[in-house]
Amino acid sequence: MEPSNQHYPGCRNIVRTALLQQCVPVSAVDITMASLSENTLKQYEVCFKRWFTFCKENNVNMFETSIPIILEFLTNLFHSGAQYGTINSHRSALSLIFGNISDDVRIIRFCKGVYKLRPPLPKYNVTWDASIVLNHLATMFPNENLTLEALSKKCITLLALVTAHRVQTLSKIKIDQIVYQNSKIIIKITDFIKTSKAGTKQPILHLPFFNDRPEICPAKTLDIYINKTKSIRKTDHLFIGFRKPYNCVTTQTLSRWIKSTLKDSGIDVSIFSSHSTRHAATSMAHKLGVNLDIIRQTAGWSGNSTAFAQFYNRPVINSDDDLLLARTICSL
Repeated sequence: MEPSNQHYPGCRNIVRTALLQQCVPVSAVDITMASLSENTLKQYEVCFKRWFTFCKENNVNMFETSIPIILEFLTNLFHSGAQYGTINSHRSALSLIFGNISDDVRIIRFCKGVYKLRPPLPKYNVTWDASIVLNHLATMFPNENLTLEALSKKCITLLALVTAHRVQTLSKIKIDQIVYQNSKIIIKITDFIKTSKAGTKQPILHLPFFNDRPEICPAKTLDIYINKTKSIRKTDHLFIGFRKPYNCVTTQTLSRWIKSTLKDSGIDVSIFSSHSTRHAATSMAHKLGVNLDIIRQTAGWSGNSTAFAQFYNRPVINSDDDLLLARTICSL
């Protein structure tokens, strides 16, 4: 049936239909679908809606088309103001329907042209001074006297700063994966995250016991948070709501907690999101002399990643290397 006679079928149905048309056995479809994360499907939902509308308006079968038609679709996106990342995301989504169209020389040339005409830009040209937030967190002391709400916000913000990891990664922390050692706490992330794939290691977070400034010690703050929530905890996930029924919280909730803390610290949250902790921590660590390889290792970038240099570095190996970024941040 032509798309013009259909209602939008939804992302999952589109991918499922495409797999079947690519001769993937029915018995293998669900397993193949499991390779796509929920976040990927949400991202591709937007792409497929636009592709469906384009096909409907141009009387094109959305599952059977040609490279020139795909190029026309991507060109329309470009002229509507879409950035390189958006067009690249649409190209990736369409590859689920038509196979790896990225191998086609015409698609390759087109995407290179988009990159040169509209190169991807970092979200921030500058970042905030991490010491501003740390000084605010230092006023929230002693930790034992804080309300659960205040302690929760302090704990997640400290962890975001001293690990420089994404909030999604921090949302995956589980109590049974937290290991205490003499000078630090080690946290193993066992659940799949954004960067999880075959052949890559899962992140391990390192939190130092920072005795010089106990008011912002990430390990002590975490320990007190765990003890304070022990009697009300109903889940193995570390972060729980500070109001009944005290369920585990989502990534979005943790982001709101961090953003609220940034706002209380005096950071302009109309410009900077919760993810900016990753920019602020890594940029400050680099400015203070932390080796780039250690920054990559601590923040979860691969050894040859250019992400820090291109998108995160903004103005403003011994056994302790895994603590160097955290100790540098806590020393501010």
